[in-house]
Amino acid sequence: MIDLKLYEIKAEKIKAIAHPQRLCIIKGLIEGGCNVTKIQECLGLPQSTVSQHLAKLKSAGIIAGSRNGLEICYRVVDEEIISVAKILLKDEIKI
Repeated sequence: MIDLKLYEIKAEKIKAIAHPQRLCIIKGLIEGGCNVTKIQECLGLPQSTVSQHLAKLKSAGIIAGSRNGLEICYRVVDEEIISVAKILLKDEIKI
């Protein structure tokens, strides 16, 4: 019998990145972007909106943040998502 729990987890990750702004955030983090302010400036979105997107990605286990003083530096920690993003954005990602 197939373990559907595994498929549910993968589907949740796909749902989390299936938003243009979150996909752009992932791209920026893969390229070396880091904090909310940089992401906000790049996307032209309010900080609260960026924070909500980051929270969604974090709850899906796609990104993690590490605190440096008052700043939190985010990075993509899910290797599968990095691979998927590189495939989806092969002409866009500059590493």
